[in-house]
Amino acid sequence: MGFANNYAVLMVGRFVAGLGVGYALMIAPVYAAEVAPTSSRVLLGYLSNYAFAKFSLKLGWRLMLGVGAVPSVFLGLAVFIMPESPRWLVMQGRLGDAKKVLDKTSDSLEEAQLRLADIKEAAGLPEDCHDDVVEVPKTDRGGGGVWGDLLIHPTRPVLHIVIAALGLQFLQQASGIDAVVMYSPRIYEEAGITSDSKKLLATIAVGVCKTVFILVTTFFVDRIGRRVLCYSRVRRLRSCRSSRCHRVTVIDR
Repeated sequence: MGFANNYAVLMVGRFVAGLGVGYALMIAPVYAAEVAPTSSRVLLGYLSNYAFAKFSLKLGWRLMLGVGAVPSVFLGLAVFIMPESPRWLVMQGRLGDAKKVLDKTSDSLEEAQLRLADIKEAAGLPEDCHDDVVEVPKTDRGGGGVWGDLLIHPTRPVLHIVIAALGLQFLQQASGIDAVVMYSPRIYEEAGITSDSKKLLATIAVGVCKTVFILVTTFFVDRIGRRVLCYSRVRRLRSCRSSRCHRVTVIDR
C-alpha cells in the first residue's frame, strides 16, 4: 500500500491486508489463550501517525501505511521459534511435545498438568495416558460436523452463543466506530480544533483511553467475567445515546 501508484493498487493492498487481519483476529487470540499462562499495540499506532504527520502529505500517508509491514516481518520471523499449539499437538498424538510446550508456557508445573488434563479430556484420551506418542481417535481430529452443530441443527445454548458472537461482531462494525476513528481529525476540525498537531494529539488521547481500558479489561476479565464487561459496555452505549439525545433536544429548544 505504501508503494501504491494508483487507486486500484491501493485497494488491492487493502484487500490483502484485510485477509491478514481476518486470519489474525481468528488465530491469534486462540493461540494466545492456549499458550499464554493464566496469571499488549493500539497506542503505538496513534503515536507513529503523529510522528509521520510531520512529513509532507505525499510521503506521510505512504509511511503510515507502509510501516505496518515492519511488525509483520518480525511476526513472520518469530513464527519459526514460536511453540506449536499444545492442543494441536495432542490432536496429532504428540502428547510428549504438548507437555513440553505447556511446561514452558505455564506459571507452574501444576498449572501445566491441569491444562494438559483438560486438553486430553477434550481429545477423548484417558487421564492416565502418559505416553509421548499416542493414537487419537480419528473422529476427534478433524472437527467434522462442527459447522452442522453450529448452523444446521444447533442446540438452544449453542444457537444463543452463535447469535451473540455474530451479533457482537456485526453490530460493532455497523455502529460506525471505524468511520469515526478514521475521520476523527475532520470531526475535531468541525468541533473547532484547526491545528493539525492538536487534532492528532486529540486522536492520540483516544488511543491512550483505548490502551488504558484494554489493560483494565485484561486484568479484570478473568475475575469478573466477560458477560459483566459486555453488559457494562452496552450500558455505556445506552447512556451515551440518552445524553446525546438530551443535548440535541436542549439545543433545538
